[in-house]
Amino acid sequence: MSENAVLLVNLGSPDSTSTPDVRRYLREFLSDDRVLDTWKPLQQFVLNCFILPTRPKRSGEAYEKVWTDEGSPLIVTSKNLQKLVQAKVEPTVELAMRYGSPSIPDAIERMKGNGITNVYLVPLYPHYAMSSYETVVVKVMEEVAERAPEMKVTTLQPFYSEEAYIEALYQSAKPYLEDEYDHLLFSYHGIPNRHLNKADSSKGHCNVVKDCCTTCSPAHATCYRHQVTKTTELFVKRAGIPDDKWSISFQSRLGREPWLMPYTDKVLEELPQQGKNRLVVMTPAFVSDCLETLEEIAMEGKEEFLEAGGEKFSAVPCMNEHPAWIQYLVDKTNDWVNTK
Repeated sequence: MSENAVLLVNLGSPDSTSTPDVRRYLREFLSDDRVLDTWKPLQQFVLNCFILPTRPKRSGEAYEKVWTDEGSPLIVTSKNLQKLVQAKVEPTVELAMRYGSPSIPDAIERMKGNGITNVYLVPLYPHYAMSSYETVVVKVMEEVAERAPEMKVTTLQPFYSEEAYIEALYQSAKPYLEDEYDHLLFSYHGIPNRHLNKADSSKGHCNVVKDCCTTCSPAHATCYRHQVTKTTELFVKRAGIPDDKWSISFQSRLGREPWLMPYTDKVLEELPQQGKNRLVVMTPAFVSDCLETLEEIAMEGKEEFLEAGGEKFSAVPCMNEHPAWIQYLVDKTNDWVNTK
């Protein structure tokens, strides 16, 4: 039995669309100090008094729109991804979710019980953000320290600019770019503006230096806005898309504080007024289709765009189980094994 294992970690999903299951999931998700990063008593007050009494029912109704016979689209796709990668690599491939099940602690206990001593941690996020990539790495390292301190963990760094990743992203989107369109919108998951400043270890670059996202700095290693900008620039170069035919926006904001702009829902309403009536939307912050891509963009976003006067709306699926994406993960795994 191999002593090596790959641990794929995605966001997670409720166990079902029922209000109790959604409430349980949201409680875990929004109790994460890297998601709602405020004073803990205030975080729990807002969560218990304003969010959990009403949001689980609304979110459950949204999940029902995308739920499949097999369950959550994100969980189903992630399990398929696990199987497809496992078929091509020697190390055991484990799967966990940051929130919900299959859980990170359970995955670590399984690996420990199977004699795994070396783990390649693959957070399924191309870009660094404290509320996505960072919280996965921190949670895994905390659980390993508690449950299996002898286990060595090597982490895949954010791969937002890797040529092989950009190629996989391009190959998965290519069929949807072959029809005529007026505009390509890259809709990324949003984060609060203050998260950029918190992630800037120098405290003197993000939102301080002019053109901070394109001015070289060590801060870019943990700057979400820089990284999504870089992914977009590399993609449009690979796809040969003219500068006047694409733009970036940010979705899924929560609360009233400022988040990264422009906001996707506002952009969808404005594009038809600019003569952009045939729209293609990509969501490269996600590698697996989920509520945010299937319901928020492909359903609600389409409705908003068409109601604003748009004529054609095409949502590009995430890479999901695309062969180029599978091969990227296989190659990264083999590189790790060969350099151990």
